[in-house]
Amino acid sequence: MSKVQLWDGLGFNEARRVDKRGHHDFFWAVVENNCVALALVLPDGANRVLPLPQIKSLDIRYRKLGARDALFLALRDQEQIELFASLCMDIVSAGEQGETPSDALDRTVRRTLRWHHLLRGGSSERLSVEEQRGLLGELQVLQLLCTVIGEEAAIEAWRGPEDGAKDFELNGMCMEVKARRGASKPQVQISSADQLADVAGAEVFLLVHDVDAAIKPEGMTLSDHVQVVEDIFKFASLTAYGTWERLLTATGFDWSHDFSDRRWIIGKRTAFRVEDGFPRIPLPVPMGVLNVKYAVALDACAAFTVEDKDLLTEIAKTQSAIDT
Repeated sequence: MSKVQLWDGLGFNEARRVDKRGHHDFFWAVVENNCVALALVLPDGANRVLPLPQIKSLDIRYRKLGARDALFLALRDQEQIELFASLCMDIVSAGEQGETPSDALDRTVRRTLRWHHLLRGGSSERLSVEEQRGLLGELQVLQLLCTVIGEEAAIEAWRGPEDGAKDFELNGMCMEVKARRGASKPQVQISSADQLADVAGAEVFLLVHDVDAAIKPEGMTLSDHVQVVEDIFKFASLTAYGTWERLLTATGFDWSHDFSDRRWIIGKRTAFRVEDGFPRIPLPVPMGVLNVKYAVALDACAAFTVEDKDLLTEIAKTQSAIDT
């Protein structure tokens, strides 16, 4: 059957079950203005309504299918019916993996969110080796924050993908993250004057991760590492998951890219408190100086090292300050 035939024979306000043997109640439907749609009947007595993305050319909302509540994805632009059919079948495939009707709804909305970010335009270029290494360093910190302060606060703190002044910004604490080859010269590259600059009302930390290439079967691919974090947010709130999807896309990572040619091992993490005396270029830089980039020798930072237990304490304090 052609994709455009999925809605054949249906008139306004009519629906047909996608798969009679399916586990969940997905329907092909036709709504106002002869717009084709996909509908998922909601669980009886559903007590929460998940927030929905806004996608150009689509009308996504809750409405009635007969006497029952349902989630509808309707296509406004009929010229896009082939793409819409592919989107719908992918969403149904994801939703059918849900063990319960509520889980099917979660998976349906989450997959729709993924399409939302893909349709907004992901990078077609695969991340370079150094971009992969940098993303892995930030993912390690994100996982650490999830453990200490929870997924919601952790993902809200991640600012690097959207060009924040610091990679992570918490209440009273900012962190700049660098990843380096463990055997390389002990230094890190600072790509702007702001990266190590003071922040009013917050302490600044530099976190350096050793991230090294490995030979199979050692290590994991970038996609494997991303999947670990994906699995964390898969069971978080929909808001946190949506933010994770948005920020991951902003890094340039694309699930369709093949990263199987390189595997990675995450080594030690070293933290430094950036304060008076730390080796950095002071602000403000002289008038007319632009695009400041420099390297910091890690040996010169030894006096500013922060033990892991103290770093965890500082992170935990950012949430306790909010709670009080």
